[in-house]
Amino acid sequence: MPAPDWPVFGRDVPDAAWRPSADDLGDSRLARFIRAAGMPDLTTLQAHAAADPAWFWGAAADDLALPWQRRPTSVLDASRGPEWSRWWRGGAFNHAAAAIDPRAERDPDGEALVWEGEDGEVRRRTARELRDEVDRAAAMLAAEGVEPGDRVGILLPMLPETVVAVLALGLLRAIFTPIFSGYGPAAIASRLTDCGATILITADGFLRRGGVVPLKATADEAVAAAPTVRRVLVVRRLGERAPGTPWDEGRDRWWHEAIDTAARSAPSLPGSNRGERSGPPAAGTPGNRPETDPETPYMVIYTSGTTGRPKGALHVHGGFPMKAAQDLAHCFDLRSGDTLFWFTDLGWMMGPWAISGSLLLGARLVIYEGTPDHPGPDRLWSIVESHRVTHLGLSPTVIRSLMSHGTEPVRSHDRSSLRVLGSTGEPWNPDPWWWFFREVGEGRCPIVNYSGGTEVSGGIVAGNLVTPVRPTSFAGPNVGVAADVVDAAGRPVRGTVGELVIRQPLPGMTRGFWNDPHRYVETYWSRFPGIWVHGDWALVDADGYWYIQGRSDDTLKVAGKRVGPAEVESAAMGHPAVLEAAAVGIPHEVKGESIAVFCVLARGTDGDPALLAEIGARVAGELGKALRPDVVLAVPTLPKTRSGKVMRRVIRAAFLGEDPGDLSTLDDPATVTAIRALGAGRR
Repeated sequence: MPAPDWPVFGRDVPDAAWRPSADDLGDSRLARFIRAAGMPDLTTLQAHAAADPAWFWGAAADDLALPWQRRPTSVLDASRGPEWSRWWRGGAFNHAAAAIDPRAERDPDGEALVWEGEDGEVRRRTARELRDEVDRAAAMLAAEGVEPGDRVGILLPMLPETVVAVLALGLLRAIFTPIFSGYGPAAIASRLTDCGATILITADGFLRRGGVVPLKATADEAVAAAPTVRRVLVVRRLGERAPGTPWDEGRDRWWHEAIDTAARSAPSLPGSNRGERSGPPAAGTPGNRPETDPETPYMVIYTSGTTGRPKGALHVHGGFPMKAAQDLAHCFDLRSGDTLFWFTDLGWMMGPWAISGSLLLGARLVIYEGTPDHPGPDRLWSIVESHRVTHLGLSPTVIRSLMSHGTEPVRSHDRSSLRVLGSTGEPWNPDPWWWFFREVGEGRCPIVNYSGGTEVSGGIVAGNLVTPVRPTSFAGPNVGVAADVVDAAGRPVRGTVGELVIRQPLPGMTRGFWNDPHRYVETYWSRFPGIWVHGDWALVDADGYWYIQGRSDDTLKVAGKRVGPAEVESAAMGHPAVLEAAAVGIPHEVKGESIAVFCVLARGTDGDPALLAEIGARVAGELGKALRPDVVLAVPTLPKTRSGKVMRRVIRAAFLGEDPGDLSTLDDPATVTAIRALGAGRR
């Protein structure tokens, strides 16, 4: 059928940076889904989804052509309340089998996985090779005593074995806990202990900025404080480059040797000889996998709050993986044959999200071990060129750090393969957004802005390929998500900042916090009955575009005037000397709270008082004199998570000399020291 005019699907605005083409409106996955659902436009589809989530998710699962082991008899059971909804009753679905089996049969020699190490080494896996490697790993883990429901920690950088381990544990119906490879021993131990992990999968080490990170030594220190761990499986990443790797002969096993041993002891296990055997392993074989209830847990992933111990979000086979695939299909237009590269670590939800979503959709997944600027600032663009990446996902922080190197590193590489750019992790500032759009995407690729959370398995608000893209904004709620913005009484608001909420359950919502259901309900469901309160400030403008204004506990309130930190930071970054900025509220005896801005300055720029005063004046000029910062300070770097999120609560606490709480998610905890010293000098 001929493509409709694009305004049928989206709202035009004069300042749109990108508009969908006739092909996008006629052949994108979302456009085809809208038509298949019998809807005239996206707005109508979203309204129907909000009114009847069971209808929407049933239709979405059919659109994704999910390979059920057994089709469900009903989609949604909310009889215990929306916070404890159950999905896909009567059905059977194993996310790992769905990711590897159909593809290995359909296109066995097509590439499914590409890995690049920081040293330039590249490893590739065809669909058949990936399936066979996962089967062998599952047989080995079963031989090590892993049973359904057991918890296994994965402390690995992004390696081929990382993907294999995630999928192998899924076949066994065990539960994996992804752990950020940059954590210290205490943070690792707390997660292993909380979930009761019996096995830890780690590596001898990995490369970072040309140096060796001795990961096994860190893992050993963590395991010493995690009494439930009985076995450590070690991937050999560095080999001779990591001499003297510490070893416990009674506890430790090399990953590859354990796989070989399991294969020799059972030669008919998957990947060697697919003949008869006296008893199949727990993972089964292609075509003979044990059925998995979609509500079977498969992952406990930890997130950190402002206070208290990290929260273990429990996710299931029929939840997180399906939400990841649906988001990538309907928001990012990822298709079979496309190539996804999202710069991430397994410990950030985007790691498991990229693995499940890309493989379920038949796309090729590219993963990378190292940093974005080593050995040079063109590393990511080199990966795009070498592996013909079609979908590239980066955080605003990564873009801000790379744009300081100028345009030559980007323009020296062919980016013609790119079709869609993605971003998540934090709000955008205009200049970095335009740089990403114009320089990386050459002004032709839409930036699909994407925001949600670990606890909902992905997006709450997002862009798409049928709505014009307005800089730094979201097109609206994620496709199928009943998102809203409300005031303190829970009433919808537009044109002013309010709380981001979800009014209907989603399959991707966590099934609670591990061993702490009360904390889960208290965190998300207690403020407005039956409504998920996410903890973000958001705004919907007059044209219907959405903006995230930061965490609601980060909001600044100066003499009764509320402002999101992102607005202050954008104003500060409008000064040419400012590369990055973080705004926090500090006590003020008259105003109640005043604004402090911490700036990372351009190279060769000194943080002299005159310059800092200029930055403060720029904020006042854009936001008004009442919101002029009382404090503007220069810092060498900002405390961030590995995913690039700026930790404002940590900045505030360190500056005020308070307990900053859990620092385990920081990429470099030493960044707090400089801020603490600045605060001490002013007290």
